[in-house]
Amino acid sequence: MPREFPRTRRVGEQMQRELAALIRDDIRDPRLGMASISAVEVSRDLSHAKVYVSVLGNDEKATASVDVLNNAAGFLRHKLGKLLHIRTIPVLRFHLDRSLQEGARMGALINEAIASDKHDTDEGE
Repeated sequence: MPREFPRTRRVGEQMQRELAALIRDDIRDPRLGMASISAVEVSRDLSHAKVYVSVLGNDEKATASVDVLNNAAGFLRHKLGKLLHIRTIPVLRFHLDRSLQEGARMGALINEAIASDKHDTDEGE
């Protein structure tokens, strides 16, 4: 795995803050749900950025929200160009971040396993 470059991390963090504000204030598409930017990964040469988005709602709504954001990527990139003081603005690609749903699913499985073990030990006594 390549070593983390502090500049790419700083640019990603700044892009995350600016994109969150731009999506909240400037995107007026009714198909866009409650979306939050969970992470931004910027390539070493700052030419591409993967933007991970968490969306409240079902999978259909989440997919529609990511599609809206990918369609608005050029507009958002243009707005970022005015806000960020870097020579090249990365091409934005939005991806659905399912880590919150996976965490909740894993937590439910752990709780189920603990309850099952407790039930098994209660029967054994």
